[in-house]
Amino acid sequence: MTEVETPEDRRPPISCYIRTLNEERKIAEVVSAALAVAREVVVVDSGSTDATVALAEKAGARVEHVAWRGVGGQKRAGEDLCAYNWLLDLDADEVVTPKLAAEIAALFEHGAPEEIAFRTPLVTAPPIGAPWYGVDIQVRAKLYDRRRIRIPDSKAWDQFKPPKDARVGRLTAAILHYSFTGVEHLMNKVNRNTTARAKEALKPLPLVVMRIFFGFPFYFFKRYILRGLILKGVYGFVFAVTVATGRWLRDVKMFEIHMKKKDGHGEAA
Repeated sequence: MTEVETPEDRRPPISCYIRTLNEERKIAEVVSAALAVAREVVVVDSGSTDATVALAEKAGARVEHVAWRGVGGQKRAGEDLCAYNWLLDLDADEVVTPKLAAEIAALFEHGAPEEIAFRTPLVTAPPIGAPWYGVDIQVRAKLYDRRRIRIPDSKAWDQFKPPKDARVGRLTAAILHYSFTGVEHLMNKVNRNTTARAKEALKPLPLVVMRIFFGFPFYFFKRYILRGLILKGVYGFVFAVTVATGRWLRDVKMFEIHMKKKDGHGEAA
């Protein structure tokens, strides 16, 4: 699409896109926060039956209806629907903080940056209590130039890996990730995501079997001890256990795929 310049708009020439399917919980806040730094927000909706569309439009987004193409494919659709080449990739539970909006705006004060993309810390905001700053931080390339890199057109993966020789910047302010409302919500998300990823990243059977028997303690140790969730009380423990269980479930689902293929009843991974 052709870039549209609006002289009175002082925000950087950035488009934000957001995938949605029944995301009324946070979508208005996500859109409003993104519009603090992006000139437009495009919501790519795949058939919401709740108030997602109405809330997004009321908050200032342009909603486009796109049939589900997979987690990566849906982001590709978002990329193509945006007016500007610099893109901010948000999920419908990720809120841009004012500090991050100011930091991004500063990058464009003297024109577009030379980097291909910028990595941004994602801070978990639990259902109860303060955000987990300094603990279990995820870092994702959320701001990027679509002329030089694109999201993979994948059913299960929605993150790109910049080339080793590419200039990738690092932002210091955070996106707040309201990733779960409780353990049931978290477990449902984990279960859904591991089903797709087991098919997309099938490992050799001997490795899968070894992980099933021995992997869980290592998965838990990584999140709870090494990534600091031990400092976050009950929810930190619950989150670490649930995420480790999800990783283990992915191994079990890989095993089931191998067994079905061996018996001649499996689908292509």
